[in-house]
Amino acid sequence: MKLWGGRFTGQQNEAAHEFHSSIGFDQRLFRYDINGSIAHAEMLGRQGIIPQSDADAIAKTLGDILGDIENGTLAIDLESEDIHSFVESELISRIGEAGGKLHTGRSRNDQVALDMRMFVIEDIDSVNSLIAGLISTLLKTARAHVDTIMPGYTHMQKAQPVTLGHHLLAYAHMFIRDYERLGDCRKRANVMPLGSGALASTTYPLDRDCVKTRLGFSEISANSLDAVSDRDFCLEFVSCLSIIMMHLSRFCEELILWSTDAFSFIEISDAFATGSSIMPQKKNPDMAELIRGKTGRVYGSLMALLTMMKGLPLAYNKDMQEDKEAVFDASDTVKSCLSVFTGMLGSISFNTDTMYASAQGGYMNATDAADWLVKKGVSFREAHEITGKLVLYAISKKIPLGELSLGEFMAVSDVFDETIFEAITVESCVNARDLPGGPGKNAVMQALENAEQWERSRPHQDRT
Repeated sequence: MKLWGGRFTGQQNEAAHEFHSSIGFDQRLFRYDINGSIAHAEMLGRQGIIPQSDADAIAKTLGDILGDIENGTLAIDLESEDIHSFVESELISRIGEAGGKLHTGRSRNDQVALDMRMFVIEDIDSVNSLIAGLISTLLKTARAHVDTIMPGYTHMQKAQPVTLGHHLLAYAHMFIRDYERLGDCRKRANVMPLGSGALASTTYPLDRDCVKTRLGFSEISANSLDAVSDRDFCLEFVSCLSIIMMHLSRFCEELILWSTDAFSFIEISDAFATGSSIMPQKKNPDMAELIRGKTGRVYGSLMALLTMMKGLPLAYNKDMQEDKEAVFDASDTVKSCLSVFTGMLGSISFNTDTMYASAQGGYMNATDAADWLVKKGVSFREAHEITGKLVLYAISKKIPLGELSLGEFMAVSDVFDETIFEAITVESCVNARDLPGGPGKNAVMQALENAEQWERSRPHQDRT
């Protein structure tokens, strides 16, 4: 049944119907569509817009339809135009003319905006639950590796020694921001658009605040034109998802590198790796590579939404039907990636001895040698020059700075004394950096405690 058939005398072209239909993907909105319709029907009855007996019959039957779909006794008809048409048609088939009163004071434009907002709000909560699980795994692993020294890098070159705990906390903070960013997005999604009609509201005395409260929204939309044509909340949601994927992809890139023979920092569990069909020795980090690859898929959804919206005049346009698949796919992708990544991270074995040995090379204590000179009264620019010469000399001898003799140090600068050797051990290089936010043990322990406090008191969202 076409909701708009009265104006037309001819049949719609079959290819056009299939092209126009959205039931293939918007059927997953059935719970939101039915719950929104129940709230709307209850309000219509309370306001005396339709007879209370009809409102009661509509609400009860919609509840029955919802139960039947959920338990599998009612299959969604994929020949329907969209989920809204299917639900209303099924309602009318069960209770007759009274079912046709459901759509009073409502358009599919504000109806689908409602459904999508309800979906996004619930999905934000689902994604954040997975992020919280990942953060918990990160903090647990970081606490176990507060003393595990490893190289820190810039430009993919060894730079200064840090700890694995400090390195993991960097990602924990990224995902904490992701969690909070989604929470901010949720606030802007939590706006009830029903009552905006097609674009210009309605002449019926709808109680929008009643529906808002019934559905758990925090406010009602302020402008009917904006309410039906706004998809900022979808764009913001998928933008947040894209940033999450960027963080996951960066982490995956490091895990892939760390698992190579050149690094050998980690061993990925067999449960999250695959082998080669031709090379028996291979163990491939395919889960990490897939997550890295799927990042582009989520970015594509964001670009699709931005492009779809960029030229649309007010108010609703059919282009906006394209919002759903992009949002659904991006969300599904992120949730599967978070789930797999958290399991993979929790199963990784860290080769701490290899990390420590790697931290001994690359002259990563050069900055500390320069800092030692500065503390002895040498200007930093001069100290930088002196240390650079020492590094060049040590490279020529193919030995670390710490294996030079005191005489070799003093040949470059007579400021050096025997205390330089303790100052440039990797342990000193790490633990001397004890400023808040640094890799020193005290600083990392404080950062861990702060992050664990955030985890205990993190804002939990719900619809009540």
